[in-house]
Amino acid sequence: MRVVDRIAEIWGTRTPYPKDGLWPVRVDQALDATVTEGDVDRWVQSACVLCSNGCACDIAVKDGAMVGIRGRAGDLVNHGRLGPKGLFASWQGMSGKDRLTRPLIRENGRLIECDWDTAMDRITQRSRQLLEERGPLSHGFYTSGQLFLEEYYALAVLGKGGIGTPHMDGNTRLCTATAAAALKESFGADGQPGTYADIDSCDAIFLYGHNMAETQTVLWSRVLDRIAGPDRPRLVCVDPRDTEVAKYADVHLAVRPGTNLALMNALVREVLANGWADREYVRAHTLGLDELRAAVEPWTAEAAAAVCDVDAAGIREAARIFGTSSRVLSTVLQGFYQSAQATAASCQVNNLHLLRGLLGRPGCGILQMNGQPTAQNNRECGADGDLPGFRNWENPNHIAELAALWDVDPLTIPHWAPPTHAMQIFRYAEQGSIEFLWISATNPAVSMPELPRIRNILAKPGLFLVVQDLYLTETAQLADVVLPAAGWGEKTGTFTNANRTVHLSDKAVEPPGEARSDLDIFLDYARRMGFTTLRGEPLLPWAGPEEAFEAWKECSRGRPCDYTGITYDRLRGGSGIPWPCNTANPEGRERLYEDGIFPTDPDYCESYGHDLLTGATAGPEAFRAQAPGGRAILKAADYRPPHEEPDGRYPFRYTTGRTAYHFHTRTKTGRSRVLTSAAPTAWVEISPDDAGRLGIREGDLVKVTSRRGRIEVPARVSDIRNGTVFAPFHYGYWDQDGAPAEHPTAANELTITEWDPVSKQPVFKNAAVSVEKISDATGPAPAPTTTASRPAAAAGPRSIRPTAGGKDAEATERVGGSPPRFPDAVRRGPQGGTP
Repeated sequence: MRVVDRIAEIWGTRTPYPKDGLWPVRVDQALDATVTEGDVDRWVQSACVLCSNGCACDIAVKDGAMVGIRGRAGDLVNHGRLGPKGLFASWQGMSGKDRLTRPLIRENGRLIECDWDTAMDRITQRSRQLLEERGPLSHGFYTSGQLFLEEYYALAVLGKGGIGTPHMDGNTRLCTATAAAALKESFGADGQPGTYADIDSCDAIFLYGHNMAETQTVLWSRVLDRIAGPDRPRLVCVDPRDTEVAKYADVHLAVRPGTNLALMNALVREVLANGWADREYVRAHTLGLDELRAAVEPWTAEAAAAVCDVDAAGIREAARIFGTSSRVLSTVLQGFYQSAQATAASCQVNNLHLLRGLLGRPGCGILQMNGQPTAQNNRECGADGDLPGFRNWENPNHIAELAALWDVDPLTIPHWAPPTHAMQIFRYAEQGSIEFLWISATNPAVSMPELPRIRNILAKPGLFLVVQDLYLTETAQLADVVLPAAGWGEKTGTFTNANRTVHLSDKAVEPPGEARSDLDIFLDYARRMGFTTLRGEPLLPWAGPEEAFEAWKECSRGRPCDYTGITYDRLRGGSGIPWPCNTANPEGRERLYEDGIFPTDPDYCESYGHDLLTGATAGPEAFRAQAPGGRAILKAADYRPPHEEPDGRYPFRYTTGRTAYHFHTRTKTGRSRVLTSAAPTAWVEISPDDAGRLGIREGDLVKVTSRRGRIEVPARVSDIRNGTVFAPFHYGYWDQDGAPAEHPTAANELTITEWDPVSKQPVFKNAAVSVEKISDATGPAPAPTTTASRPAAAAGPRSIRPTAGGKDAEATERVGGSPPRFPDAVRRGPQGGTP
């Protein structure tokens, strides 16, 4: 094995391979510094939950504790690889000394420990009282993209079928709602058309607002290995920052934040104007070409270049690459999803592939990416603003199906209006109509926009706040009841990654103290509340996760996300299985829409669509009138500038994002000494020209102010476009007594309360700010120098700040060995025992 510094070498050793070749195996492993492989008692199957890639892994267990992790060589997703977060914050992030081990209740303004009966009695008493006095609209649930499928389904059933509240959403609204919305608008239902294996076969890769090098490090290593191979795919990057992706790109379009739709309209226009569209495919498999052509006609390359502040020649070259490449893979993420006109811009990515017929074949795919490991499950199971099984809330037959499945009155299931999205849930809590809010496995006191407002809402005296989590997060510190939850490696369940691959994570160790799995907590609440079916049976009769999974399979039967062919036994020992997996697809289905038939039938589709400019629903009558007949829909909208633009008082555009070394609000990664050493505290990035004009040098303490708040952090002078300021959103205050101190650091102190009209995803990428220097630097900014945050003056090999605090684990790589043996139908790993 080769010992590798995977903090400095984020993507590990290169294993080049050719087009249409099999990505070579490389097994990454990290063990606690006090443990050797020979010391490990057993390895337990799981998958990593520290990004949306869903890398299969095994957990090392010694003396009843997790002590290491290794990638699973036979898995179709990662072929044995793991990223820095998986290597250094998986088991480490679960073992913080400040883990919650007993329930807490608020007494006289303080949180004190209690037993489970006391905590649950307090929750159920308040819940019953409000249901009797105010009804189901008094209750709201806000969950995560990091629970297991079985837990989401339990939450969906008790919320929608037991209580009957429409006020359910997840923090998936912040990161992946636009992915779902764009797929529904274009194809009629959620679900990624493409697969990670399309990297192996493509001629070109387009990354739209997707800093894959930091958000999905293992997937980027796959791209790097294709680039290092004999027939390199061309890369096009749309990003205002000079990311690692941009460094390798043939075309880097460093667009002005908020102008994505103008760029996309121009790319579509170029494809049409140059005759690159597949006319026969468009005629046979799509609707709306005339409307699309009219919408993009004004958007010449020059018109878009003026709005986006990029070269028209770059736009034309990007369009030429797309229009003339035989096989193209497109990936989309937060740069599009968290920006103005998010759904409209993301739909144009779908349109490009539809125009050229680049779907359903190796190397021809779309990945409207997720930002979290189980965001897909939240959307499938309906613990958010969707109905379980990708059902349509406007279709009474779909409501009747759920009512029959759950044996409840159809009127209990909320469907009289659109489901309530997260931003509206918090507004209702602010206004006082929601008086009971249950938050599980997420931290809105750091992740939501306009944090001063969110903190006030969560601390509102009239709001009964329940929080279940691993640690006493900034949100938990404001709760009335805090429930200690079991986490990764401490419970059993399944989850589905961004390319529809289902993995099983088996319980490896016991949770600390009295912590319970989220499933057990939801089941306990349902029992105590006495939720029953029409026949008087328990609404949630399951004894454990496998029973919940079997119940979910029945809910998914016949729907796009059909799980009926998957079992726990099939998931053990080999690779994950992509859905749909059923009689027609016994091994799962690697790609969707190979036959050009889309789930747009009005009786089957998940959505009847929306006006992309206003968000108004089209409704069933208008949708039926189109007679989609299994055809995809070419949706379009004209560009509109962001509502908050820079001005004399706030002259900069502010955008937020991620770093390779942390995940979300650092609940887990912040407890890894190795990762914290690499990116210890917050910073902002500013261009050399802007810094010079303001008299700011590397590391100077600066104040960044918006109309909503301020942050005071060191400045990194980086290769970001002029006029733009970037901040990582991970840094809150759990390690600083839970609240802003003299120098606020949370990026969302500044962001705006605004959302896309269709997906309802908040606009984190557009805000107007001012920047001023506060004091001279005492050293360089605490930003990494290995990633997009590197100093502008950096040249040659990437360098990294020396690791502080000693080594918690040593990362190794084993290249080679037996490669996965994937059948032609689906490139799956062997169904053998645990390696």
